[in-house]
Amino acid sequence: MKKLGIVLTAVIAVVFSMVVSGSLSAKSLMADLTNESTVEQVLKRGVLRVGMSTFVPWAMKDKTGKLVGFEIDVATRLAEDMGVKVEFIPTKWSGIIPALLTGKFDIIIGGMGILPERSIKVNFSNPYDYTGMSIVAHKELAAGFDSLDDFDKPEVTIAARIGTTAAAAVKKHCPKAQLRLFDDESQAVQELLNGRVHAMVASAPLPAFQALKYPDRLFLPLKGNFTREPIGFAVVKGDVDTLNYLNSWIYVVESEGWLAERKQYWFETDQWESLVK
Repeated sequence: MKKLGIVLTAVIAVVFSMVVSGSLSAKSLMADLTNESTVEQVLKRGVLRVGMSTFVPWAMKDKTGKLVGFEIDVATRLAEDMGVKVEFIPTKWSGIIPALLTGKFDIIIGGMGILPERSIKVNFSNPYDYTGMSIVAHKELAAGFDSLDDFDKPEVTIAARIGTTAAAAVKKHCPKAQLRLFDDESQAVQELLNGRVHAMVASAPLPAFQALKYPDRLFLPLKGNFTREPIGFAVVKGDVDTLNYLNSWIYVVESEGWLAERKQYWFETDQWESLVK
């Protein structure tokens, strides 16, 4: 019995040692993950590097060359609340996720729709906005068109920006139509104005702005948007610490009404147009 007691004591000591060691290892791992998180690196650096691309009115240059727009306001406020400066890094939309993964910047803030296929490569925050696809058409080429079915024909050509949910929406809703892709939405608009495509699909409110800007050549064949998409911040995968901060920040600014106020200004008024014209 005495030997059995000695053995049990030894076993308990070993188990206890393993538990303590495991607990310390877990704490060490959590500390390492926290120290290596994007939010911690940003705080140490003092600069939040934001990957973005120009989309009216999400992000665009004013008359002086300064970036303005809804996403610019969002990124600037986020950096201010973190107590750091913001650095915008314009990037082609088709390569923006690879650029994030290679460390060119810390976060994507660019009206990026949350999609399952994108979530394989990056982690998304909770939605801080919702958008949808809209379509603007050429008055002569698309005369009489008033439904997506009218555009879903082999003889119809639709323009969209490469790598965007607009391109995906065309493939889904108008699979029979010919899709022409462009690096920049301004190129797609020019093709539409020149009558080389029947229509252009893009995130609202860009199509409506173009129809208002060129009423003699363009029109809106559909009332409102034909999709609804959640928009989130994108960061590298596995960064729980940063996602927690971003989700908390979104909750706070939504509760304040700040996000709704900024969205209303940029998407429902023309007060900002004098800044860019």
